Amino acid sequence: MKFVTAVAQILIVGALLTLASSVNAQQPYPHKPIRFIVPFPPGGSTDPVARLVGQKLTESWGQQVIVDNRPGGNTVIGTEALAKSTPDGYTILLSGGNLILTPLLFPAPYDPIKDLAPVATLAKGEYVLVISPSVPANNLQELIALAKSKPGQLNYASSSSGTTNHLAGELFCILAGVKMQHIPYKGASPALTDLLGGQVQLYFSTTVPGIPHINSGRLKAMAVTGKTRMLALPQVPTFTEAGLSGLDEVGTSYGVVAPAGTPKVIIDKMSTEIGKYSAMPDFKEKLASQGLQPFFSTPDQFAALMKADLARFTRIIKTANIKMEN
Repeated sequence: MKFVTAVAQILIVGALLTLASSVNAQQPYPHKPIRFIVPFPPGGSTDPVARLVGQKLTESWGQQVIVDNRPGGNTVIGTEALAKSTPDGYTILLSGGNLILTPLLFPAPYDPIKDLAPVATLAKGEYVLVISPSVPANNLQELIALAKSKPGQLNYASSSSGTTNHLAGELFCILAGVKMQHIPYKGASPALTDLLGGQVQLYFSTTVPGIPHINSGRLKAMAVTGKTRMLALPQVPTFTEAGLSGLDEVGTSYGVVAPAGTPKVIIDKMSTEIGKYSAMPDFKEKLASQGLQPFFSTPDQFAALMKADLARFTRIIKTANIKMEN
């Protein structure tokens, strides 16, 4: 009799656990906190964007969105953590240009096209080509002529090997038909420091760190990427306006991705919510303070952008013969 009672108790407990699991599964998304991975250290250009979006999602859904900085490995560490997480919508990641670029140059335990699910892009930023005042050039054509007259003698900096501003420099050399020496740094700050000091001559800078030095005259701005001039730098022409086409799409777009296999209903709900922010004045204002502008795309459009980036980056890497060491 005791044995029968014990078995009955076990069956009841099992049934209750199954019921609880079923009820939990049927709860509307989201019903618990969301982890938002940022594959960069705190304080960079990506971190404020994640915190802005996380704040908006928290306000909209009433569930806390926790920013989790996972830097290292040229974004591999953070992205791998996402790819291996449960595809339930409770772990997402803020991506930049490195999402597609990094696996093309470094060993990565994931395929960004197969292992990640695009949710939505939300912002886009461009680069401004800045040079040291010691460089005797006042516009892009003068700079190109100078570089052609001194092959291999001008140095251009990047925030690190294998970054989008590294590829911007390589693409510039290809399109302009010049040879320059690439000098990689460990971050934007030391690269700008050496540019200001004249140790390097060129740098593709994001707008926020570059603008104060441009306005003060400590750096000279040659041109900006993108199809239109930057609102923060209306006096600086685009590369096309300055006479060099092909750098329109070098800028970095920021987006949200989830692990592959995340239910479509969750992907669509999050995408729709993020899409609302593009029209919000405070969202636009805060992005502008980071030198960014709203840039929304649906999951399907984002997937197409990722494939286009794959083709574009592959072409540049092959043409420039860029190779990275582990």
